[in-house]
Amino acid sequence: MHTYIIAEMSANHCGDINLAKKIIEKAKDIGADAVKIQTYTADTITIDCNNEEFMIKGGLWNGQTLYQLYQKAYTPWEWQGELKNYADEVGIDFFSTPFDYSAVDFLESINVPKYKIASFEAIDYPLIKYAAKFKKPMIISTGISSLEEIQQAIDACKAVGNNDITLLKCTSSYPAKLEDMNILTIKDMIEKFSPQGVKVGLSDHSMNIEPVVAAVALGATVIEKHFTLDRSLGGEDSGFSLNTEEFREMINAVRNTEKVLGKTDYTINEGNRSASRSLYVVKNIKKGEIFTSQNIRSIRPNRGMHPKFYEEILGKKSSCDLEFGTPMKEEYIEK
Repeated sequence: MHTYIIAEMSANHCGDINLAKKIIEKAKDIGADAVKIQTYTADTITIDCNNEEFMIKGGLWNGQTLYQLYQKAYTPWEWQGELKNYADEVGIDFFSTPFDYSAVDFLESINVPKYKIASFEAIDYPLIKYAAKFKKPMIISTGISSLEEIQQAIDACKAVGNNDITLLKCTSSYPAKLEDMNILTIKDMIEKFSPQGVKVGLSDHSMNIEPVVAAVALGATVIEKHFTLDRSLGGEDSGFSLNTEEFREMINAVRNTEKVLGKTDYTINEGNRSASRSLYVVKNIKKGEIFTSQNIRSIRPNRGMHPKFYEEILGKKSSCDLEFGTPMKEEYIEK
């Protein structure tokens, strides 16, 4: 198995295209499979309004309006084609999250290989249909969707003939607390949606790697995690992003987890089997003498009869003289 690992750049480029390129380089260097960005402007994702419902209360972005946040956090569209070409040169997948139809059209123009739908857009079924109609793999976060809404997002993709769908279990808190993540949901999602051909993964906003390891152990095929070169550089998403060494550690943990999971295998290691138990003569026995718990025992190593015959042998007679330390054989039992 190979878990597809996405390094989410988001706003961690800090408005610097050269930093964005360094993030792409480093993501490739530490073993990520893809770098993802977001394609919006403040005007395509919200409106410039100071009404209470547009104000952010609490958390990393407290006191800003949505418009102010997205003005600072967006990735300039004029960069994105250049970044896509750069990622192609580096040898890492590069794609994006569109937030409206114009973003999808733009991303089609630079030929991204797949689309990611963010949690808060996963209930926008017309947007999902619009992106899905291009028949590229669809990755959909489920952070604020009910079970019914998750099914409706799947149906939106399938309505336009797109069956390449991956759902990401997501806790839409920034950063997410471990006790809020409920990773076992991944197991249930696999049971519910894999019969429809849908894959399941994790979009993780925690500052830990344990949720990722647990998700892979439960069957996640895709992992998405925010990535920054260094949190001290700033960026609107740096407060819930792993730095280079942390992300490398996470990738190594995923690859080791894949090795540990291996495959279903009941094959016996014959080398180890030879060191296991079998039946042995533990006292000298004369021909015609009765086998008892005092003269035969189940001990290591495995050169004699299987221990399962122990009780069957007790009370029967020896067919010959047997010395201490002789591995038991069937022919030693009088017929």
